[in-house]
Amino acid sequence: MNSAANLKICHFTSAHRPDDVRIFLKECTSLANAGFEVFLVAANCTEEEKNGVKIINVPVPDAGRIKRIINTAPRIYKKALSLNADIYHFHDPELLPYALKLIRKGKKVIYDAHEDLPRQISGKHWIPALFRKPVAAAVESYEDYVCKRLSCIITSTPAIRERFLKINSHTIDVCNYPLLNEISEMPVWSERKQEICYVGSISVIRGVRELVQAMNGLEGIRLNMAGAWSPETLKAELESYPGWEKVHEYGFVDRQGIVSILNRSKIGIVTLYPQSNYLESLPIKMFEYMLAGIPVIASDFPLWREIVMGNNCGICIDPQDPSQISQAVDRILADDEMARKMGENGRKAVLDKYSWKNEEKKLLEVYEQLSAR
Repeated sequence: MNSAANLKICHFTSAHRPDDVRIFLKECTSLANAGFEVFLVAANCTEEEKNGVKIINVPVPDAGRIKRIINTAPRIYKKALSLNADIYHFHDPELLPYALKLIRKGKKVIYDAHEDLPRQISGKHWIPALFRKPVAAAVESYEDYVCKRLSCIITSTPAIRERFLKINSHTIDVCNYPLLNEISEMPVWSERKQEICYVGSISVIRGVRELVQAMNGLEGIRLNMAGAWSPETLKAELESYPGWEKVHEYGFVDRQGIVSILNRSKIGIVTLYPQSNYLESLPIKMFEYMLAGIPVIASDFPLWREIVMGNNCGICIDPQDPSQISQAVDRILADDEMARKMGENGRKAVLDKYSWKNEEKKLLEVYEQLSAR
């Protein structure tokens, strides 16, 4: 059996930032801390060693989605291949063809399925609605074809794991739960403002229209919104809503900025639409809100209801009904003691059940088993 000390690992991504929380801060850093030699190949980044991880830059022209698939993906693959790693771990569906190439070269290859891609396609605004079903079917067929041949598939949720287990028995979920040390200290409850927050990608299917509409019915309350817009034109639309005057829009912020927003807010919002790929998802923002000790207002999906209502840490509502959102905000903020207790319950649930420390063990077991094959 190879030891961690002499095993070279290469994570590679064509679509994610090199400081991506799941890829870099959790997986790569955990592997480096365990003694593996870890490389992370990404586009247009600073080449450096950080957290014990050697970050390798692949310079490419800034381009749209299609050009990224055509130009960036093969360059990322070539750089990753040149490292001659023992195990390759990739994070983007567009890299599936290159996973096959690595397999043919005798490499051990892991696919990190962050999303249920075929179900996700149904919400892609850049794919015409008429073509979404046939595109999803074609993508699923090809994804299954490649994944049958992979050394291992790591999924971000148990639901995605169940799908891939049908085609590859070497499948395990490593959930995207939060790092406990990121929010180790919290302000006392009385120092928080009469503010709520939404952190993450800002798009229609993530419920931001209804959220801004709900703000129009709330008095003396502000919404802290941080994240990248998808598409960019959505921002101009929301700025025309009466509720926008109560929004503090931060744009994209770093991890420290997110913690600052969480620490000043009294409620975290995660009101995704009831799309098939969301119903059994485990959005990191929900658990970060819980770890930050603030109540959660979440979409009323069965799995989310089990987490939020089951741990008495928030309220579940219809994400497409602005009045339900505003009523939930009013209910929580009207009872400060109840809100504080909900926040405590959520934090305790993360510390006990939903943290990266538990998922890290599963990740390391995958690598130990692969190194023994």
